[in-house]
Amino acid sequence: MTTVVDRAAPARNEHMTFRANMGAGRHGWLRLTPAYGVRLVRDRISHLPEGSVITDPFSGTGTTPLAAAELGHFGQSVDVNPFLVWLGTVKTSRYSPKTLLAAVDAARDVVAAARAHRRDDDLWQPDIFRIEKWWSPGALHALKALRASIDRYEGQVRDLLEVSLCRSLISCSNAAFNHQSMSFKDRAGEPAIFDIDDATQTFAVFGQEMASVVESARYDLLGSAGIHQGDSREGVKALKEADLVLTSPPYVNRMSYIRELRPYMYWLRYLDLASDAGDLDWRAIGGTWGTATSKLKSWKPETGTPVDEAMRAVCDRIAEDGGRNGPLLSAYVHKYHHDMWLHFQAVTPTLKRGGAVSYIVGNSTFYTHEVPVQEWYAAMLRELGYEDVKVEIIRKRNSNKALFEYEVTGIRP
Repeated sequence: MTTVVDRAAPARNEHMTFRANMGAGRHGWLRLTPAYGVRLVRDRISHLPEGSVITDPFSGTGTTPLAAAELGHFGQSVDVNPFLVWLGTVKTSRYSPKTLLAAVDAARDVVAAARAHRRDDDLWQPDIFRIEKWWSPGALHALKALRASIDRYEGQVRDLLEVSLCRSLISCSNAAFNHQSMSFKDRAGEPAIFDIDDATQTFAVFGQEMASVVESARYDLLGSAGIHQGDSREGVKALKEADLVLTSPPYVNRMSYIRELRPYMYWLRYLDLASDAGDLDWRAIGGTWGTATSKLKSWKPETGTPVDEAMRAVCDRIAEDGGRNGPLLSAYVHKYHHDMWLHFQAVTPTLKRGGAVSYIVGNSTFYTHEVPVQEWYAAMLRELGYEDVKVEIIRKRNSNKALFEYEVTGIRP
């Protein structure tokens, strides 16, 4: 039977979110708002014998494989987003003292070359819509000059330079992160003029970010990790047999991961056209950015799921009460759980007999109707033969009384 603790009990427990990763070495290199905290991951894997294999089929920023490698295990993960595959690989790599010294020298030379670049019309800039909303003219020039200087490097030195560039992008931007996604600081009435102080400050920030990245890269890993590009509905099949599957999949709440990643992906040339973001989000489970939303209108399920009856009842209410958007959101909820059912079927054969799964996921509401994703996950696991399936609340998510974060666990017999 499913076990659920009292909903009135949990606090918000922000130490279980990405906030806890800030300042935690490599874990804080780049933020992704929905990411879960390293403390939670370490707690779930601390009891495993050294050398255990831990799989995260939704890699994100690489929290799980990095934590596994830090504790002497082998962490492996999959993500459909090539930028996140790069980020996870860079975060879980080993860096020799020679490489780190070369990176320090390179950072100094990059800043010097960027400072000397006076012209702006010969510098490449990403095709971000209304880029002037993101950065002041001075900061934008500095970032473009840094990008051009970094292009002269390759290998691990370039990787560390690019992590620092990504950190600088956000530190020097007009973006605000005071809620689950991003907004922009109010610059109404301020003239968009080139200010050399903005450029100077951006160069200084890059130097500071690089020093922080290099310092955290000095600490070696006891274990190792492998980050793979692939679809969690099928791309997990080539992974090593795991002792534990530990992950936090996208939530069924229309929170688009790629929306927040766009500045990094444009500046590192993983994105070129706005339509590319929508196409990538469509391939991700739960994606709703750009064309991903319009494609929902014609989407049809490939297969049934063990929760079709319960899901249909909820989806019908969403469609009925949601006005013009109701049918679209109903299809979104259906597709999300359809895709997760494909994922559960794909990942199960990659788990050792007696191995465990742990899914950290939040429920959602649409037009006051709860989507009990945690119960539907549990039903899917039972359908696949998992034993001792449990659902437990681990934290309160926000001021909405109905929203919680759950852990869904089970054992493969």
